[in-house]
Amino acid sequence: MGQSPFGPLEAINPTSGHLPQSLAPLPLSHPAAAAQVALAPATSRICPVALAVVPPTVTMQNEEGKTVDLYVPRKCSATNRIITAKDHASVQINIGHLDANGLYDGHFTTFALSGFVRAQGDADSSLDRLWQKKKVDIKQ
Repeated sequence: MGQSPFGPLEAINPTSGHLPQSLAPLPLSHPAAAAQVALAPATSRICPVALAVVPPTVTMQNEEGKTVDLYVPRKCSATNRIITAKDHASVQINIGHLDANGLYDGHFTTFALSGFVRAQGDADSSLDRLWQKKKVDIKQ
C-alpha cells in the first residue's frame, strides 16, 4: 500500500468492511482514548475513509450519582457580581466571631470583595454594611 506522513496506509477489508488494527479506535474506557487524534489518515486513494474520534465528556459525580459542577466561581458580597479569575484586585476577608468575653470562638464569616468595589473606594463602607447585617444574624 501507499505511504502517508502518519505512517503506512492500509486497505479496508472489502468483504467485511473492517478497519485494519492500526486504525481501529481505542475503546472509550481506555485511558488514552481522550488523547486520540481527531481524524485518522485516509486508508487509500480509492476509498478515503477517516475516523472521527470523539473524546468522552468530563463530568463529575458525587457519591449519590448527582452531577456536580467542576468549578463554582466566587461572587462579590457587596455587589453580587461574579469574581473572575482575571480579577487580581479582589480580596476575601474572614472576620472572626467573638464570645461574650471578647475572645475568638473559632468561627468566622467570609466576605469576598471584587476589584470593582475596591477601585471605587467602597470596600470599607461595603464591608461595614455587610458586617452590620451579619452581626444581627449570628447574635454577635
